[in-house]
Amino acid sequence: MTQTAVTDTNLLRFRAAVAGALAHLESRRQEVNDLNVFPVADGDTGDNMVLTLRAVIAELDRLQGTDARRTVDEIGREEIVQSVARAALLGARGNSGVILSQLIRGAAEELVARPGELVDTTVVAAALANAAERAYGSVRNPAEGTILTVAREMAQRLADDVQREQERARLAPETPPEAQDRAIAQALERAVAAGQESVKRGPELLAALRDAGVVDAGGYGLTILFAGVVAALRGEDPPPLDHYEPARIHHPEHSSGTYRYCTNFAVTGSELQPAHFIAPLEALGDSVLVVGDESTLKVHVHTDEPERATAVFAGAGEVSHLDVADMRAQVAERDGRLGGAISQADGTRAADGPAPPSERLAALNGDVPTPDGDAPTPDGAAPAPVAPPVAARATAPDAVRCGAVAVVSGAGLQAMFAELGVHTIDGGPTLNPSTYELLAAIHEVPAEEVVVLPNSANVIMAAERAAELSDKQVLVVPATSQQAGLAAALALVPERAVEQNAQALHEALARLRTGAVAPAAREDVHGRFSRGEAVGFLDDEVIAWGEPAVTLRAVLAELADGAELLSVLSGQDAPLAEHTVAGLLDGELGDTELELRHGGQPAYWWLLSAE
Repeated sequence: MTQTAVTDTNLLRFRAAVAGALAHLESRRQEVNDLNVFPVADGDTGDNMVLTLRAVIAELDRLQGTDARRTVDEIGREEIVQSVARAALLGARGNSGVILSQLIRGAAEELVARPGELVDTTVVAAALANAAERAYGSVRNPAEGTILTVAREMAQRLADDVQREQERARLAPETPPEAQDRAIAQALERAVAAGQESVKRGPELLAALRDAGVVDAGGYGLTILFAGVVAALRGEDPPPLDHYEPARIHHPEHSSGTYRYCTNFAVTGSELQPAHFIAPLEALGDSVLVVGDESTLKVHVHTDEPERATAVFAGAGEVSHLDVADMRAQVAERDGRLGGAISQADGTRAADGPAPPSERLAALNGDVPTPDGDAPTPDGAAPAPVAPPVAARATAPDAVRCGAVAVVSGAGLQAMFAELGVHTIDGGPTLNPSTYELLAAIHEVPAEEVVVLPNSANVIMAAERAAELSDKQVLVVPATSQQAGLAAALALVPERAVEQNAQALHEALARLRTGAVAPAAREDVHGRFSRGEAVGFLDDEVIAWGEPAVTLRAVLAELADGAELLSVLSGQDAPLAEHTVAGLLDGELGDTELELRHGGQPAYWWLLSAE
């Protein structure tokens, strides 16, 4: 689709360039995710880079305000670049997002250092060079073959072009905006070509990429980003980029089993020194990044103890924008989603295992045909048929406004919540996840607004703490049982705001009565029942006990009074068959509808609800 050219003289012109980058990256984010093997094959590089750019767009919108005519000079170039750099920093998640935020910061620093200069190829080259230098400086042990190398080599290509064409590289102050856009687009297109070459060389420089038969996800994402800027500047489609098949991960350089949680947060304070915090964080995990300035830091670390990572900054500043991702869950989701949809281009053979690294690298460079004789294809051409087309794989995870998380125990219940579009976290027999497990589940929801259903009174406090810490907008709806949470989840509308959804779920809970039947865990102190006998509850009150059928019938009869729908969720050890349960109130339900489903919960024989 052809885009509108960037010719406005106000801030909208710069916003359009960033929006072009974001749009192109959004269109191929899943492709970038599926390349991700370094430092961890957690499959979220595209997501993290997109989130960083979204933060920049939101800040540009804030600066522009309601007056689309405000010019850069009216707002102030220094305010713009400093605000955008801080927004990118706070919005960054993961290694790739944090490094991208530093590239943005480095470019912004160069631009603010050139007040009054027209932005032309020379200025853009200097900005990209400073961006690459800032990004390298943010990483304790920079690895070549990654986004860092791609950024540096793109900057070098621009610098070489400026050196060869010094006179043509500078634009006169009276240069029309359209001519300025064309000149910058032409230079950036050459930089994108250099970036593509750098991406292809990545496996020669980094064993993790070579062994997986894949290119660096972050570096590839950077070329996509700049191709989107070129498209916005020209008002045309982006320049073509190669497509790459996802990697089949056999022995990644960095196993996700080393540490579980990818932990990101911001720290605000005064006189903050990034180097001061690196050693304590490295004692808790790896992939440590601490970047920013004396007033704001962004922290990234892979660890099993997110709470201890945040505690490192106790007394130094205020921790916010906390995001915790479960990397084991991410790797499992990635492997399950990709399944067998891997062609020979990523090094997988159907019969005799992985191809030698040399063959996989050759396939990436287009020297070895894929099974149907085609090499990796540029934009617009049909990809190899073994894997789905990129467009089919690039569904944006953030397609909904509001999502939900539910704490669940039982395979049947997990499936029911999933049918309603609710992300589940396995709470185990006691439904008792930690705050950081809840934070990781919130992270996995493909939306920036999230409703949490604790489904247990014991989980509400941890859920509220997770909501407070999360960098997403999160509200807790205090469902105290799984059957209540399931009934409430029916009211979820993904297109609504989180406040509206929370209100709708609250109202659904108010219309609900719940019950349950479970085996007694111990003998009753009042002598009503013995261990192992059935105990029936109406809400939290014990109202029946004894034989399972008698007890269940008593609770169902109480719930059925005045109800339109009576729901029964059988547990994994329920002692009565479904047809027996259905016949307990035979002829007594009147207009009440009875719904029977298998929840598979471990602790309760039956979970009951009435609406």
